[in-house]
Amino acid sequence: MKTAARVRRIKPSPSTAAAQRVRELKSQGVTLYDLTVGEPDFDTPAHVRAAAIRAIEAGETRYTSVNGTPQLRAAISRKLRDRHGLEYTDSQLTVGGGAKQVIFLALMATLDHGDEVVVPAPYWVSYPDMVLANDGTPVIVPCPESEGFKLTPGRLRPALTDRTRWVILNTPGNPTGAAYTDSELRSLAEVLLDHPHVMVLTDEIYDEIWYGDGRSRSLAAVEPRLADRVFLTNGVSKTYAMTGWRLGYGAGPADLVSAVNTLQSQISSCPSSISQAAAVAALTGPQEFVEETVRVYRGRRDTTLKLVNDIPQLSCTAPDGGFYLLVNCAEAIGLYTPDGELIENDEQFTRHLLDSAQVAVIHGAAYGAPGYFRISFATSTDVLTEACARIAAACAALTPAV
Repeated sequence: MKTAARVRRIKPSPSTAAAQRVRELKSQGVTLYDLTVGEPDFDTPAHVRAAAIRAIEAGETRYTSVNGTPQLRAAISRKLRDRHGLEYTDSQLTVGGGAKQVIFLALMATLDHGDEVVVPAPYWVSYPDMVLANDGTPVIVPCPESEGFKLTPGRLRPALTDRTRWVILNTPGNPTGAAYTDSELRSLAEVLLDHPHVMVLTDEIYDEIWYGDGRSRSLAAVEPRLADRVFLTNGVSKTYAMTGWRLGYGAGPADLVSAVNTLQSQISSCPSSISQAAAVAALTGPQEFVEETVRVYRGRRDTTLKLVNDIPQLSCTAPDGGFYLLVNCAEAIGLYTPDGELIENDEQFTRHLLDSAQVAVIHGAAYGAPGYFRISFATSTDVLTEACARIAAACAALTPAV
């Protein structure tokens, strides 16, 4: 069978591939310490599960409007108003099968062949391939650790051209956990205001998993003059441990939302009615679950960060949000394993951890960050502690020469 060019342009998600490899090894009886999974290890809150059950028992199992139920749109609108002071009407809201689908449809709705999308690196693995799948050209802008893994005006300005359609801004980010301050967002906004043809797609899926003071901020709230050019995306997956419910949303210009809804009407008709009922309960119900899980994540972050930074060949900066560490392993590259294999890059280093220490992580090059690897600390402290001890032993076994 001949596949379409759009499929041949993209590659499977490295994080999905890593998770599949872990499942295969576990099915063979191998005991692994899995630090690859980018999803909460908590159960969905009880009141959210109960809302889904009530919806099923009440017969709320049919098609809904393409952009979601009125109750869910109202809940999303309320959250964005209460959290950011942003006002959105129904015509400015779309609901999809996860934030990932919403982002993909926004790119599908706006990109023609050769249109450019600025993607700061390190980036979530799917951004460049989503752009390629929709005939666009990803423009990767390296954002080094020395600059907080964040896009700066000096790096943004030369990346913008007449063909630029979007800038993607993920804050707090995956895989770095880096988040932009108000002043940093204003500085980027000053550049963007000089380029009125450029839209900004803000991926805010980790906004509630936040370790700083106050709240993580949205570009649309910090710079109202850009509000009609920002497409804000979010969902319930990470905050409420609802990854499998597949429910995300977007808020932005009505014409863009209309285009996204048109595409969705032909692709999936609407999101799951049951997931929508659950999402209403998540967004409007008690929020103690969020506060407690963030407290747990913070403790895991601090523990894992110390253990990693105690390993001579590794270093890591503290993330502002999310549940990942992006670990610098540059000092391990160029060393040899006990079997005499030269570690030439971060992918080989992560393979060494899997083979010799039974610890699964994801190599940084998959995120546009060669010389790094990503740890997810969305797992128990016991697993994290043992995994870090094994990583330390695997690093200690590396030598400058065989």
